[in-house]
Amino acid sequence: MPEYRAINDRVEERFHQPDAATRALQQKTGVLLTNLGTPDAPEASALRRYLNQFLSDPRVIEVPRLLWWLILHGVILRIRPKRSAEAYKSVWTDEGSPLLTISRQQTEAVQNALGDKAVVKLGMRYGNPSIASALREFQELGIRRIVVLPLYPQYSAATTGSTFDAIARELTHWRWVPELHFLNGYVDNPLFIHALAQSVQEHISAHGMPDKILFSYHGTPKRYLTSGDPYHCLCHKTTRLVREKLGLSEDQCMTTFQSRFGREEWLKPYTDEVLKALPGEGVKNIAILSPAFSADCLETLEELEEENRGYFMDAGGEEYHYIPALNDRPDHIAAIVDVLRSCRI
Repeated sequence: MPEYRAINDRVEERFHQPDAATRALQQKTGVLLTNLGTPDAPEASALRRYLNQFLSDPRVIEVPRLLWWLILHGVILRIRPKRSAEAYKSVWTDEGSPLLTISRQQTEAVQNALGDKAVVKLGMRYGNPSIASALREFQELGIRRIVVLPLYPQYSAATTGSTFDAIARELTHWRWVPELHFLNGYVDNPLFIHALAQSVQEHISAHGMPDKILFSYHGTPKRYLTSGDPYHCLCHKTTRLVREKLGLSEDQCMTTFQSRFGREEWLKPYTDEVLKALPGEGVKNIAILSPAFSADCLETLEELEEENRGYFMDAGGEEYHYIPALNDRPDHIAAIVDVLRSCRI
């Protein structure tokens, strides 16, 4: 027996293998949750890096590359970083970017819900932690099966499609490509619709029924829709499903689109223009939510909560309530886990 052990020890030295803990991880599924991303700091230099990466994505800006390079580097990156940094400062917390903080909370909650069935990581399409770094963590652990869930309920080429591009780009550098399950949306997941409806119902219970409930979604250029992107239709589907869940009439709800920039036509109606017009139509009390965002961020906390509130109140509005994103609410985490379990986790 001693002689056998000696031979066995020499074999193990020759053929290295991971320790028992790592071998156990290799049998698990890797879950990658992704979101858009955030600058590293609310400073012009950090915004310049972030915006350069974001606005250089051909999925986001569908303009001939040379022309757009000249516009981006000759105009936008000279002006916009300082302005955007001021906006980010208004929502930045002691923990940092709200989007990153909440996304980490979501990741931890999903990990707790899945337990030892999966290893859950977070990756941002732009900025840090990157999608590539998260995938490489799975690679280091030897995880051979990865499920990717971009936290965009409504598919768009500019968000979900771009996430797939980033994953495919990273995997071109892997000799052994893992089994990959890419989930491209969850707009009609019953638990997701329930969570949205519940957030609205909680607001109504606390503040009463407003004159109008606005569902404000991040906009895209109209030509993306006419070129075949389904995002516009999926946004309207979200509003309809939540409205039906709540038992509200079409007149009580409205779908609008926010966050446009540039001169071309975007998806309409525009949230800011609607808010400026509603008080003149006798709508003085509104509640607004943004179901396209799974976590509160600049576009909700600064644009909807602050900027657009000003438009409505200055136009004669009396009550303006922003209903927060679902963030790490337990019913939202339950919906995310339910979506993931469709992939046999």
